Amino acid sequence: MTQHPIVLGITGASGAIYAVRLLEVLVAAGRNVHLSISPSGRDVIRQELSLEIDLKHFDIQDLALRNREAWGFGDPLPKSDSKSGAVEYFENHNFMAPMASGSFLTDGMVICPCSGTTLSKVASGAAENLIQRAAEVHLKERRKLILVPRETPLSLAHIDNMRRATEAGTVVLPAAPGWYHEVRAISDLVDFVVARICDQLGVTHSLMKRWGE
Repeated sequence: MTQHPIVLGITGASGAIYAVRLLEVLVAAGRNVHLSISPSGRDVIRQELSLEIDLKHFDIQDLALRNREAWGFGDPLPKSDSKSGAVEYFENHNFMAPMASGSFLTDGMVICPCSGTTLSKVASGAAENLIQRAAEVHLKERRKLILVPRETPLSLAHIDNMRRATEAGTVVLPAAPGWYHEVRAISDLVDFVVARICDQLGVTHSLMKRWGE
């Protein structure tokens, strides 16, 4: 079965670690990823992970997770069948990117983390940048679109936007990790959320112990 790229949009909500870990897991699983990062997403990555990213001259190595042991992560994940996926980056104002068109086939899209502003734009169908346009495309083409908000407490506007986004066809997957899988480190909580995203995308993983195992 032919595999198409997975689109990953990183926006300016807290929780940049989820996005960086998700990208690592997808590439290790042999999946190609089309990546776009908003300016606010870059700023949060700098604040939370101390990683400096140049959105105009992007280098995937700049997103390599540092201080892995402090987070509780071991060595980078082994490649699936000795083959890793590739990451192709697109600036967030580039409406000529493949993901901006429904004729370009993908196996789904994730916005992780998903800011409140991005959630609002997706829910209302008012795209102003590439990430929002790609989300709009996935909805109109009836493809999997996963939004990963990380906000608390939630305003009525947030809740209503989640409802509207769900009615439009998205999967709203809050970054709210469970604690039933023998949590020992921050990495266990991060991997719980990343695992649930991978489940939605149909990407095989062994990131966490499942209920009943």
